Amino acid sequence: RYIELTNGLKALLISDLTQSESNKEPVAKEEEDSGEEEDGDSESTNENSSCVRKCSSEKQSAAALCISVGSFSDPADLPGLAHFLEHMVFMGSEKYPAENGFDAFLKRHGGSDNASTDCERTIFKFDVQRKYFREALDRWAQFFIGPLMIPDAVDREVEAVDSEYQMAQPLDSNRKEMLFGGLAKAGHPMSKFFWGNAQTLKNELREKNINTYERLREFWRRYYSAHYMTLAVQSKETLDNLEEWVREIFIRIPNNGQPRADFSDLQDPFDTPDFNKLYRVVPVRKIHALTISWALPPQGKHYRVKPLHYISWLIGHEGAGSILSLLRKKCWALALFGGNSESGFDQNTTYSIFSVSITLSDEGFHNFFQVIHIVFQYLKMLQSVGPQQRLYEEIQKIEASEFHYQEQMEPIEFVANICENMQLFPKEDFLRGDQLMFEYNTEVISAPLRLLTPATANILLLSPEHDGLCPLKEKWFGTQYSVEDIPQEYCDLWAGDFPLNPDLHLPAENRFIATDFTLKTSDCPDTDFPVKIIDNERGRLWFRKDNKFKIPKVYARFQLLAPIIQESPKNLVLFDLFVNILAHNLAETAYDADVAQLEYMLFPGDHGLFIRLKGFNHKLSLLLNLIVDHLANFSTTPNVFSMFIEQLKKTYYIILIKPDQLGRDVRLQILEHHRWSVMQKYKVIMTDLGVTDLMDFVNRFKAELFVEGLIQGNFTSAESKEFLQYFIEKLQYKAPPAEPPVLFRVVELPQTHHLCKVQSLNKADANSEVTVYYQTGLKNLREHTLMELLVFQIVFLCLNISATTQILFDSSFRYQVYPSCRNTSGVLGFSVTVETQATKFSTDFVEGKIEAFLDNFEEKMVNLSDEAFQTQVTALIKLKECEDTQLGEEVDRNWFEVLTQQYVFDRLNKEYKIVIYKFYLFHKTNFFSSRITDIRAFTSSLNLHPYHKILQ
Repeated sequence: RYIELTNGLKALLISDLTQSESNKEPVAKEEEDSGEEEDGDSESTNENSSCVRKCSSEKQSAAALCISVGSFSDPADLPGLAHFLEHMVFMGSEKYPAENGFDAFLKRHGGSDNASTDCERTIFKFDVQRKYFREALDRWAQFFIGPLMIPDAVDREVEAVDSEYQMAQPLDSNRKEMLFGGLAKAGHPMSKFFWGNAQTLKNELREKNINTYERLREFWRRYYSAHYMTLAVQSKETLDNLEEWVREIFIRIPNNGQPRADFSDLQDPFDTPDFNKLYRVVPVRKIHALTISWALPPQGKHYRVKPLHYISWLIGHEGAGSILSLLRKKCWALALFGGNSESGFDQNTTYSIFSVSITLSDEGFHNFFQVIHIVFQYLKMLQSVGPQQRLYEEIQKIEASEFHYQEQMEPIEFVANICENMQLFPKEDFLRGDQLMFEYNTEVISAPLRLLTPATANILLLSPEHDGLCPLKEKWFGTQYSVEDIPQEYCDLWAGDFPLNPDLHLPAENRFIATDFTLKTSDCPDTDFPVKIIDNERGRLWFRKDNKFKIPKVYARFQLLAPIIQESPKNLVLFDLFVNILAHNLAETAYDADVAQLEYMLFPGDHGLFIRLKGFNHKLSLLLNLIVDHLANFSTTPNVFSMFIEQLKKTYYIILIKPDQLGRDVRLQILEHHRWSVMQKYKVIMTDLGVTDLMDFVNRFKAELFVEGLIQGNFTSAESKEFLQYFIEKLQYKAPPAEPPVLFRVVELPQTHHLCKVQSLNKADANSEVTVYYQTGLKNLREHTLMELLVFQIVFLCLNISATTQILFDSSFRYQVYPSCRNTSGVLGFSVTVETQATKFSTDFVEGKIEAFLDNFEEKMVNLSDEAFQTQVTALIKLKECEDTQLGEEVDRNWFEVLTQQYVFDRLNKEYKIVIYKFYLFHKTNFFSSRITDIRAFTSSLNLHPYHKILQ
């Protein structure tokens, strides 16, 4: 239901009630997120199983609000003010004055929140358990009705913004955007510094005697006006209830009556002498990357045609006849992305950016002008043949099928998307305007296509080989770069009628597009959990026919376990090379499946190759067969091998220079027996490996395997068995002497403190990470549940500004404190990680603060009120009795059980019973003393096996 309030605010109300439920009171289901992180195999393969899983038979209630103001509106003398205000409104209100009180309220009731500032829009969003939604709406609305923004909080929150800026500095994507924005005309808002930092928001203002508090209030009064706002709310409430709440609460947001900020008259911002040049840039990461960009007239008004989407679909195609196909054959490129991201940076009311970004090999870097020429040849081919209705309708058909059968989004993400759509599209397209291609129009597509010429392109070339050759430095991120004219020989070539390349052509018809969406009849009894339908010495297959979500899709996951992988660091490197080259070999032939919404991923796990497939079941078997055929017939050439050797060197280096990834690697190397480090792998890849080494490894890998899989969705058990049988028939592998392990053995930490310091390998990066880890012992259901409760409380204390200020850090740290429940190869533990900057605090200081916080934790638990603790227990109970809202959530949970070979598919039910019988029911007699006894004992036990890690 769409409504408009008298103050100008527009709202879309979404009820999750079914028609049969609309006349009765629904039962609330609640959820919480503890932020657990899994270690070992599960972590290394991105197969996480959270301590507290986010799923619910009744979805979270959620709301999001979009304001049509962003960083373009920053005052010239206050860069970053829009972003800073987005932070400040969280810091208490006239009605609810507690700083960070809204975050604490949400955490107590299973919720979360976030906000983001773009060029022309700012979005706020939150979710919470349904029974607390009305109160949460009222608390949240005070951001826009009467925020306090007290002067003391202003100084503290500047540090939080500055920390975000410092953490963003080492990312090449941010550095490229900042450099690119600086090419805009003087006076255009794209040339502003959007992030804000301590220099622009505090130090310079003090020097100029500018009152930050007054400027914040002024900016809030000018731009946080109701008639600039669109609101989306979603809950399992009646539409009448939602409308009553929205009208009662949000009508109090003031309307200043002023026209909204309008930048649409600032056209052609990059029509300057600084554009259409070659910019050489020194990246943080050791990569070669080429970006060719065009600044086009704004394309948002053409959303029904989506011309840039059509063009990017062709530019980014990876099949036969594409740019990337030709570049791969020449071993010049590893990846290509083309198009417009639809972020505020790429698309706003003043321009639309179209970019072609290519990850180059070493050989490609040395031939980058020829790479650019191939891109221009492809564009010239597209311009000569013109838009093709056949191709447009093919894309249209694929995206319409995906839209019709899409799985539910998390409510918080759904409402955030919708409230922004409400700023961009008419009412009838709020739900679909950003996803569907409505109508083919030759001229609308041809107009921007004609503008993609060599004469209007700007070129950014990133390479570590530019180090020492770039005398210029970008002001805010310190990016080193140089600028030069494009060589005359290429200007002359591209200005003339250069010939087309016969290897570049339009894609053929896609054989992977699904046309049969029939729901299949089950060929075996229905079950609540996966059942074993194959189990022999060469493999095991688990299966569950979906009869709940009723969508024509299948999830299929396999792990190909091989004992040789962990024999040595050399084998691990060869395994990484094998999987990367296998994906490279597949890329062209499997790309049609990818664009037809058949997703696949190959991933080198610690103990085996992981293959994940998902999509419409009609053509999924074609994709699986294609992958297995390439695996069976694997081969490579010396040029491809050399290209991936160089790429893997860069990949390992990137891991080593990132504090969080290096920290994880060091921690797991200490905790897990026989785990090889990334540094050991880096040393191996720097040696003289050859194609013969790789082929010898691959042949040994394929000779002895154990294949285990899980298939869920719109499939029969007979069809599922054919998948595993195809592996066996095509690979002709033997069973290993014993079933390969899937977990490492874990070191039992001695009863003493240990300190490990690792110096960052990127000296220019001020970011540091400190992790204090405590080991408790082998994981069991009871201790696992106690750990969840423990992490709940730590998370809550970290959100409590007053407690954090007194015990841990100042408020600027609340965004970078991460308590985690850890399952390391079956051994339970927990950690507190803090991300900080060496320019602000030493790691020794931060480690001491964490220790002080944890030392104080037992006292906090004792003093915690019975009511507060019961709230957390209740939230945990609701989680354990929850159901999944997407098939993918159920598959993720079941796959973790297969992946770790635990097979406790009803784990949630078992954990739920522990919480119910141990805490909730016992509460009626002696809940408080039982809670103190159990949690204190558990907390004290953590001191038996501590291990401290500090990264600097």
